[in-house]
Amino acid sequence: MRYSQDHKAQTHQRIVKEASGLFRRDGIGATGLQPLMKSLGLTHGGFYAHFSSKNDLVEKALQHAAVEVDRICDDLFSQPQPLHAFIDGYLSEWHLTSPHEGCPLPTMSAEMAQQGQASATTDYVIDARLKQIQATLQGPDTEDQSIVIFAALVGALVLARGAESDALKQKIFEATRTALKQSAPHF
Repeated sequence: MRYSQDHKAQTHQRIVKEASGLFRRDGIGATGLQPLMKSLGLTHGGFYAHFSSKNDLVEKALQHAAVEVDRICDDLFSQPQPLHAFIDGYLSEWHLTSPHEGCPLPTMSAEMAQQGQASATTDYVIDARLKQIQATLQGPDTEDQSIVIFAALVGALVLARGAESDALKQKIFEATRTALKQSAPHF
């Protein structure tokens, strides 16, 4: 049975969206193609009608995650105190417990880097956040400040997700949030 181009495009997007969430939540290596396709009611063989390889899907899933995160960050950076809103959003309970919907850097990009698979999409995500952070800062070294702020946020999220103790997770978030907000402007 032949499907329309529209049907194929919709199926392609469903696969990318599902993979993006699974890769961020469970990891790229831990997400098999067969279970991914089965979860969508599709066959494993049908995968290759959409993607040349798993790496092709990984890059498209990372791009999908980047678009999702751009929307979230655009909203946060439109708040009255944009940097504070971003810090609170990044170090939130939602972000801690929803890796499948959050920033791909601590999950997908970190795993890709371990495998020696650098990505222009990762560079895009980093650069986009650094520009948004830098736009809220004043002074001569705003580029370096934005790097330190973002690196601290990503690191705090990774540490908190890895900690077993809820008290330790909250302490990591509180200490990082307090330190960053004390050094950040209040506009």
